[in-house]
Amino acid sequence: MLSKKTKYAFHALTYLAESQDKGAVLIQEIASSKNISHKFLENILLELKKAGILGSKKGKGGGYYLIKKPEEITLAKVIRLLNGPIAWLPCVSLNYYEKCADCADEATCNMHLIMCQVRDQTLAVVENKTLSDLITKATDKQVLKY
Repeated sequence: MLSKKTKYAFHALTYLAESQDKGAVLIQEIASSKNISHKFLENILLELKKAGILGSKKGKGGGYYLIKKPEEITLAKVIRLLNGPIAWLPCVSLNYYEKCADCADEATCNMHLIMCQVRDQTLAVVENKTLSDLITKATDKQVLKY
């Protein structure tokens, strides 16, 4: 599951993407608009700034703004930054691998094999979807049916 922190980051990033023509946006404006605690949002935006996704400006006309274009910010990057591994088990994580203590052999472990498939399918989506996809109107998107 995505953490509240990650979901709020996506809310803030979409707000900033939709407000790009206004320049820098104050934290309070984003917090009020998206109903997010100012202090919590401040910490999220600082992490995004440290990661090179956002820039900030002090003084009059100050606030936060996107450094990269929305189509250059993948969902995977934001998820990994704020939520940690995308894989459901540490033994299948590409970036945070840890051997499972209760598994004798990963090569023959059915849970490992299935979770590798889950990881690969999840990555196929979140590495190819960007902030731009989050700001596209729902009516413009193709609805997936399972």
